[in-house]
Amino acid sequence: MSDRTAAVTRETAETEIEVTLDVDGDGDATVDTGIGFFDHMLEALAKHGLFDLTVDCDGDLEIDDHHTVEDVAITLGQAFEEALGDKRGIRRYADRKVPLDEAVAEVVVDVSGRPFFEFDGAFAQAQVGEFTSHMGQHFLRSLATNAGLTLHASVTGENAHHQVEALFKALARALDDATRIDERRSDTPSTKGEL
Repeated sequence: MSDRTAAVTRETAETEIEVTLDVDGDGDATVDTGIGFFDHMLEALAKHGLFDLTVDCDGDLEIDDHHTVEDVAITLGQAFEEALGDKRGIRRYADRKVPLDEAVAEVVVDVSGRPFFEFDGAFAQAQVGEFTSHMGQHFLRSLATNAGLTLHASVTGENAHHQVEALFKALARALDDATRIDERRSDTPSTKGEL
């Protein structure tokens, strides 16, 4: 198996971002976005997905958290797309349901090359620290769009911290499962021959 790694940069008038990703890592993360809770979520994504991840983002936080969260998701999505290449041998589909105290999140993913996102749920509080709760949903949408994922997600609960964290952990486990190599497969998992 070749290295499934990527290094992606993005620079706009709103953000400057550098991301490195190793899909077959150990769960090591070095993250600095300027938003403490978002850093915690990205670290959880790496830890529970066993991805090695670095994210360095200098964003316009004097405005709000939107551009930083969205642009990190875009860049990370591009990194997954690059690292997975032709997707030869991957399992492709996965679903995970993850609880965190009273909250439960479910993520169903198809590494299809066809971006689609569906979300069901509402966050119990508008903010978690400096992180706008709705940006958890927007992160998933932006990641799916740029990684070429069909991604369905849902969440219930009474605490937005728990809800968002459960979503990131469910995403991590589903992505890890879907991107794993199936030793029985030597081709791309599609009757079309490509994804």
